[in-house]
Amino acid sequence: MPALTVAFCTFNRAIRLHALVAALRAQRCDADWELLAVNNASTDNTLEILAGLQAQPGPRLRVVTESTPGIVPARNRALTESAESDYLVFIDDDELPKPGWLAAACDALLNEGADCVGGRIEIDYANAPRPRWLDDEIAGFLGRLDHGPQAFWIADERTPLWSGNIGYAMRVFRETPELRFDTRYNRAGDGVGGGEDAMMFRALLARGARMRYRPDMAILHGVENWKLRRAYFLRLHYLAGVRAGRHALPDYPHTFLGVPPFLLSQAARQLGRAAALQLAGRPGALRQAMNAVHALGCALGYRQRA
Repeated sequence: MPALTVAFCTFNRAIRLHALVAALRAQRCDADWELLAVNNASTDNTLEILAGLQAQPGPRLRVVTESTPGIVPARNRALTESAESDYLVFIDDDELPKPGWLAAACDALLNEGADCVGGRIEIDYANAPRPRWLDDEIAGFLGRLDHGPQAFWIADERTPLWSGNIGYAMRVFRETPELRFDTRYNRAGDGVGGGEDAMMFRALLARGARMRYRPDMAILHGVENWKLRRAYFLRLHYLAGVRAGRHALPDYPHTFLGVPPFLLSQAARQLGRAAALQLAGRPGALRQAMNAVHALGCALGYRQRA
């Protein structure tokens, strides 16, 4: 096996694959490396496009199909397929690496001794103009990530890394075979939500992994028009709350209709604040509404597990 595998999981984005693979093959790394495409049971001509790309010059492109729908089975399949590699670097099929992206990842993994490295994610609004109301904080929920111009070692959850732009030393997974992306946070097809990357980040932090931020490990993340609507961010936060209520909150001894009373009062307060900001036309109304639907989702998600 090559020393390093660069993997992307793909579902029905055949139109983007030529540009992605070309940009990846233009990268440089001081290691023997391959490309791995995990086709997540696409129904378009993804396999046909990938077969054509396999015949083109450059680092070898290996193609596998994961039939279980969703980003979590696809990422876990990439971990399995890369088990004998020394390192694995992920990029998503709606992203493009900037020059020097792979060299930065390789430097952190091979030379700096990182167990995990991630980098800057810029949102590409070329095909979907940025709405005026979409500030940098809210854009973070589209995957935007920028922890500043300096590289540093990550110490806590305040500076997360996202799995659309991340690299791992595979010894971490060989030493901890049960460490995988959490299937409870799966997102299938064009679904909304997820959270598998946040759970993996927390799991690595809890294990004391050496995690590195490299701003020169930079990518452009393409955004589809349907995600640039307020309703998308509300639904995203509601579903994140449901998952938190189902899986992340502890068991509480006192409930009302299957829900801890404090979750109900918290949701009511948040919804009231959101309504007040909206009626007054004040800034921050959308962000507060996102907090409110998350709190509501937590309450409903907790009740679903009762």
